[in-house]
Amino acid sequence: MDERRDKALTFVWFFLIAVLLMGCSQDPSLQPLHSGSRILAFGDSLTEGVGADDAAAYPAVLSSLTGLEVINAGISGEISAEGLRRLPTVLDRYEPDLVVLCHGGNDLLRKMDPALTKANLAAMIELIREHGAEVVLISVPEPGIFLSSADYYAEVAKAYDVPVEDDILTELQGDSGMKSDRVHFNAAGYSAMAQAVKRLMEQNGALP
Repeated sequence: MDERRDKALTFVWFFLIAVLLMGCSQDPSLQPLHSGSRILAFGDSLTEGVGADDAAAYPAVLSSLTGLEVINAGISGEISAEGLRRLPTVLDRYEPDLVVLCHGGNDLLRKMDPALTKANLAAMIELIREHGAEVVLISVPEPGIFLSSADYYAEVAKAYDVPVEDDILTELQGDSGMKSDRVHFNAAGYSAMAQAVKRLMEQNGALP
């Protein structure tokens, strides 16, 4: 009797572990990109590449890493509300297959209402999808001594099943060797950012 009970318990444990593993493997997925695909990098100064030459900005590095066209649509100083107003025109102009969305940093620096920033990010994701493109999100850390990404990035990513890179900007902001000033990165920092975006795309099926 004890032997049958032990076998039954073992089966239950294996079943539960299998269920958990299946749940962990259900990550957001992206359609594979091809040689003619176009990526749009949309954001503020961290996308524009302030602090480094144009060729060292993360969209340019990402293009070199992937062999794909990557449009740099970053505007320094832009808040998320302004980005939301600008986005439709940019989508119409470039018709991207995938958008890398890195926005909201200036909202955090100006201590704007987090609920509004979250709503603007959600609206951007909806616009991108309405235009037939997929999207990945890059979380921005809140200013402070102990850096961590603002919670609403993960919340928006979960709500829309969007792949999110939640760590790279926090890591880079905490590493003075990767920065050109208090906020922006140098060439090494933007290169690390591009590599993290490429890994995110690979993990979610956009790149082989």
